[in-house]
Amino acid sequence: MSIVDWPAGERPRERLLERGAAALSDAELLAIFLRTGVVGKSAVDLARELLQRFGSLTQMFAASESDFCALHGMGQAKFVQLQAVLEMSRRALGEQMQSSDALSSPAAVRNYLRLLLGGRGQEVFVVLFLDAQHRVIAAEELFHGTLTQTSVYPREVVKRALHHNAAATIFAHNHPSGVSEPSQSDQLLTDALKQALGLVDVRVLDHFIVAGSGCLSFAERGLL
Repeated sequence: MSIVDWPAGERPRERLLERGAAALSDAELLAIFLRTGVVGKSAVDLARELLQRFGSLTQMFAASESDFCALHGMGQAKFVQLQAVLEMSRRALGEQMQSSDALSSPAAVRNYLRLLLGGRGQEVFVVLFLDAQHRVIAAEELFHGTLTQTSVYPREVVKRALHHNAAATIFAHNHPSGVSEPSQSDQLLTDALKQALGLVDVRVLDHFIVAGSGCLSFAERGLL
């Protein structure tokens, strides 16, 4: 049965208008993005199939063009639209971080990092450079590693902090394994970077580990 034949109160678009986007499931939100299904499948059916194939929205967002388009009903146009939506979301969150104190809007920082790092297949180390009011000046992916290890050089982080005339930094990296708990090497790296940046009077405000949809904060854990 096509979605247009559903009762009005069950259609995703109508439910969104009546109750707000937060009331919809992942599949319903994705169905609105897809707009139409294929022969024998509604947009909701197709959305559920996408989520089942990739496991989560995060994994779907990180899918390559070939993997995304391999599903019947998907194509390059839908892939391009999805990437555009993701980039607009990142930019909107980036603007929010640039216009306000990052410490007073931790949700924006977390959401930005989840969109940036969630679902990556290899470890990526990101540094957010902040001004004296803790507004984000720039966000840079400085190091890329294997699935199990990333080589991060404190000298390069200090060099970039001085380039941006940053007063503070926030670190982030992902765990492709899906386990957000910090390792001993994560703690040692954070301590080394904190010590190196302290020599040039740049504070380290936090270090986030993104694993799937989770985002662990060193500061909240008392690890800084």
